[in-house]
Amino acid sequence: MKFAICLFNYFPYGGLERNFLKISRECLTRGHTLDVFTMRWEGEKPDGISVSELAPQGLSNHRQAAVFAAEVANRLAGQHHDLVLGFNRMPGLDLYYAADVCYVARIKRQRSFLAKLTPRYRTLAAFERAVFAPESPTHIIMLSEQEKGIYQSTYGTPDHRFHVVPPGVDKKHIRSFINPVNREKIRVQLGLAQEDNLLLMIGSHFHTKGVDRSIIALAALPPALKGTTYLFIIGKGKEKSYLRLAEKLGISGHVRFLGTREDVPLFLAGADFLLQPSRTENTGNAIVEALVAGVPVMATETCGYAVHVERAGAGGILASAPFRQDNMNTMLREMLLSAERKRWQQQAHAYADSTDLYNRFQVIVDLIEATAAQKRELAQGS
Repeated sequence: MKFAICLFNYFPYGGLERNFLKISRECLTRGHTLDVFTMRWEGEKPDGISVSELAPQGLSNHRQAAVFAAEVANRLAGQHHDLVLGFNRMPGLDLYYAADVCYVARIKRQRSFLAKLTPRYRTLAAFERAVFAPESPTHIIMLSEQEKGIYQSTYGTPDHRFHVVPPGVDKKHIRSFINPVNREKIRVQLGLAQEDNLLLMIGSHFHTKGVDRSIIALAALPPALKGTTYLFIIGKGKEKSYLRLAEKLGISGHVRFLGTREDVPLFLAGADFLLQPSRTENTGNAIVEALVAGVPVMATETCGYAVHVERAGAGGILASAPFRQDNMNTMLREMLLSAERKRWQQQAHAYADSTDLYNRFQVIVDLIEATAAQKRELAQGS
């Protein structure tokens, strides 16, 4: 089969982009042909995938998205594809990979009514409605049950168009790093003593991930505990304001940004806790990766995968409606001092061994094939 894939931007280290690449590779393994349409592509282009870069036009992101969607529609009209898969919301999709939270619901929750009067809102809300409206034919790959309910309450999308898939972490790869030798190795590289606490955050978009929240919570620890606790952040983003915050709070020597990394499991091997106090988070793959590695997690309940921490009994969940910084400060202190740390590690491992956290990409490509076949049958029937 021949599939068209639409993606606004590609850079090698984003979670959405990594998932796009894994899905694409699974499609290629099964003998399918892929045409990718994007505005920007950073890094090498994978063998076997045809990439069309449509130069962004417009001064704003929403204007660029609108022009891109129109140009893709023009390109697709002159070609035959068995299915159109989108990794961003836009009209004309047969299947949408729903990595984002509901835009309309988020604006309603976080902004004043004036936000709805802007061209940006009108464009992005229209794109979202094109996917989720009851009359839309688009099927949706859903990554969490939590966000599915929000979309349905907002749009009334029929249940049969949602397809919830499992997380897609690589258990074998992660576990290959988790051993005492690697734990000591990375902690020595980072200059940590054996008794020091290593707090880890993984992911780009630092404001969304709540990096400032973690820095404030670290600064609020009792002096002795604060002196032996360090926060390391892996990901791509603007670091300066967070480094200034750490300096203002007197903990600049305890906060380090490591940039993007290919060896994330090595840092999980050395970590004592993963922090994910996100402001909004459809899933949170780092949460599941930490559980596979046996690392206890603190996350906000807004994270779609926070439910796995709760089910595993492997950490703490923070309320996010509303979020209270003092609650996070208290929870971090209590978790660092808790005698339950070893049990949380064991329960994380046990949960990861008994729960399907792994087969997302095979399930998704099965769904792509089934949706394309259904589309063909409907076309032939008409």
